[in-house]
Amino acid sequence: MIDKKHLKVFTDIVGKDNIYDDKAHMIAYSYDATRTRFEPDAVIFPRHEQDVQDILKYCNQEQIIITPRGAGSGFTGGALPANGGIILAMEKHMNKILEIDTENMVAVVQPGVLNMDLQKHVEELGLFYPPDPASEEYSTLGGNVSENAGGMRAAKYGITKDYVMALRAVRTNGDIIRAGKRTIKDVAGYNVAGMLIASEGTLAVLTELTLKLIPKPKYKKTYMSVFPSVDNAMNAVFKSLSSGANPVAMEFLDKLVIQALIEKLGVNLPQDAGGVLVGDVDGNVPEEIDFQLQTLEQSFKENGAKEFRIAKDEEEAKELWYARRNASQSITIFGNKKLNEDISVPRSMLPKALEEIYAIGDKYGFKIPCFGHAGDGNIHVNVMIDISQIEEGHKAIEEIFQLVVDMGGTLSGEHGIGTSKAPFMNIAFSNEELQLFRDIKRAFDPNNILNPAKMGLTTVK
Repeated sequence: MIDKKHLKVFTDIVGKDNIYDDKAHMIAYSYDATRTRFEPDAVIFPRHEQDVQDILKYCNQEQIIITPRGAGSGFTGGALPANGGIILAMEKHMNKILEIDTENMVAVVQPGVLNMDLQKHVEELGLFYPPDPASEEYSTLGGNVSENAGGMRAAKYGITKDYVMALRAVRTNGDIIRAGKRTIKDVAGYNVAGMLIASEGTLAVLTELTLKLIPKPKYKKTYMSVFPSVDNAMNAVFKSLSSGANPVAMEFLDKLVIQALIEKLGVNLPQDAGGVLVGDVDGNVPEEIDFQLQTLEQSFKENGAKEFRIAKDEEEAKELWYARRNASQSITIFGNKKLNEDISVPRSMLPKALEEIYAIGDKYGFKIPCFGHAGDGNIHVNVMIDISQIEEGHKAIEEIFQLVVDMGGTLSGEHGIGTSKAPFMNIAFSNEELQLFRDIKRAFDPNNILNPAKMGLTTVK
């Protein structure tokens, strides 16, 4: 429970319509997509950067914990108030597109802008903002930057960090950080902007983002290919890319996901399919599209594909994408509790990684359906259990994390660490590396008030 004197100060800063400590707001801001719950003591909606400065300075002085939050759509608890304190909610006021510079192809936005709103806005001007997390319709750009969100177009266009040119942020002492420049090249000083990307709001509070845009491609086509096994499909991924293919997206579904889609949703896929790849290619001339599709088809068939389909129109493209977009909801046929992880490995290791993940499932007696972003080596691993098997499920997850790290991979491709993966950070990092992270945290936030208990740096109280 937060002292009333603090609430009075916050009310003086933001006004009575922008601070709440009632039970309804505490519940509404207590969870994210993990469904884990930590109630805050108050929710504050800053109106502008000056409010953020004033709030942070006061909280730093009074040792009050602050958790920045966008839409709360994360999968690892990055925006949860794990140790109570204040939620600093950016979506109500700090949600404006400030500028679109068409000459330099740059967007300047506040952190509460929705990803899809920016995409639609710039596409009307013939421009393109590629990062497209599955939550693009409701996740905020500040949250995307804080988690370094990816998406299906990452195979060709990269992830959020590749589009952050500069940013403004506020430290806990109220100082403004201006990191990066509105230029293509900038090697003056430390890469502070790069440090704040994926920092999960543990170092500073983002208040303004300068994002790179690119010209919108004129043409796009969708493809799907069916393979006898997921091993064939995974070999086709890295071999087609090394052969010159450059698809926008290359998503995969394994045999278990295909089975679930057929049984639960009646999706029209072959019963004997062992793996499916689906994606898009794009370009500015039809010949470029044709080359990409021909390269993919040839490589896929050389690696055992039984079928290669190209959508004739937008309607058929939506049908081909339907299976991938509904993969997550379909796999509940295998268990009433899903432990969803987003590990990432070098693409050439995909066949071996999936083979060993399935072996871990067999060891514990779990089904582990997998799908995700094969084009960039990012696998959504879903350990399906009954709630009584939660302990064994976490053991299986730990083994999977160790497996992918040993393969040169990482604990998270796009969901972040938050509270969910914090206990496993010692698998991926040495004691010396973790101490360096703590030193960086201390340099930005010496009193440890900003989103503590994240990234494995401190514990939940």
